[in-house]
Amino acid sequence: MTDTASRAPSGETPSGPAAHATPEQIQAIRLRHPWRTVFAAVLVIIAALFLYDTAFNRPVYGWPEVGKYLFDVRIVTGAWYTLQLTVYSMVIAILLGVALAVMRQSPNPVVRSVAWVYLWLFRGTPVYVQLTFWGLVPVIYKSIELGIPFTEAVLSLTTKELLSYFTLAVIGLALNEAAYMAEIVRAGLLSVDQGQHEASTALGLGWWHTMSRVILPQAMRVIIPPTGNEVISMLKTTSLVTAVPFTLDLYGRAKDISAVTYQPVPMLIVASIWYLAATSILMVGQYYLERHFSKGVTRRPDVMKPSVETAAVDVVGEPAEGGDVASRRGAHPTYREPGGEDEIVPPHQRPGGGA
Repeated sequence: MTDTASRAPSGETPSGPAAHATPEQIQAIRLRHPWRTVFAAVLVIIAALFLYDTAFNRPVYGWPEVGKYLFDVRIVTGAWYTLQLTVYSMVIAILLGVALAVMRQSPNPVVRSVAWVYLWLFRGTPVYVQLTFWGLVPVIYKSIELGIPFTEAVLSLTTKELLSYFTLAVIGLALNEAAYMAEIVRAGLLSVDQGQHEASTALGLGWWHTMSRVILPQAMRVIIPPTGNEVISMLKTTSLVTAVPFTLDLYGRAKDISAVTYQPVPMLIVASIWYLAATSILMVGQYYLERHFSKGVTRRPDVMKPSVETAAVDVVGEPAEGGDVASRRGAHPTYREPGGEDEIVPPHQRPGGGA
């Protein structure tokens, strides 16, 4: 009797506690960070005060001199030499670094040891010391003689005429950078799963095709970011070639002009502006290279679609809409139990079903 009274008449909407009330909209309150705002405001005020003081209260900066020498022919020529030093040194360093990385992974202990000693030597000594040593090569080795040992030389070349200071600067920068590039390339090669090597061997690919078509394209994702950083670092390291001594680079020309004008600070600002401009261009190029080689790495996989159509499943043994139990059983594959009853075949035993 109670059950009959609690039911609403057919066709009427239930009322009272049984009816579902519409939930109220959640009033989300944004979490405030007042100290974060205060800290940001303090930083902006400090930066503004520094810029104002630099522009108006410090005549030593010599902004008119900066504008005068920013596009001076000597500065532009020095910037061009700096770019040449960077490009030539990095090309040689990358090629030599790849060779050293392969040598580090060689099964031959002698080859592996030679590569390790090279890295130990050039990573363990300052680049300024190395450049100074390369500048002394014409003094230590006054001539280069070619021929059979313990016999008269067939060809003798004067070192000063053969190797200019620009060439010595490129050699010094490249050999130092190659030690770091070797570790970067080796880390990229080790980041590729060993299964890729095995799959390439199973396909009949040789070592060259395995490295160029399978391993290196995957390793570039790891190699490119640190290599871009090394290129930017090399651009700034060229300012140390004065140890060779090579003084036609950007910093060397700025220092020469400041020695005449007796205003070193404006010339340092000029050199810094050119370094910042070149670095910014390199950073843009690095960004696009990283984006190109990282395609498909962080992309979310597509949602897996079912192999068969899915629909609402009725309860086994219950009549389907507009039919009886017998007609419902006939809609599915069945098998006969020992007791004589028909049972529906489980989905995992049907064609296309899961395990």
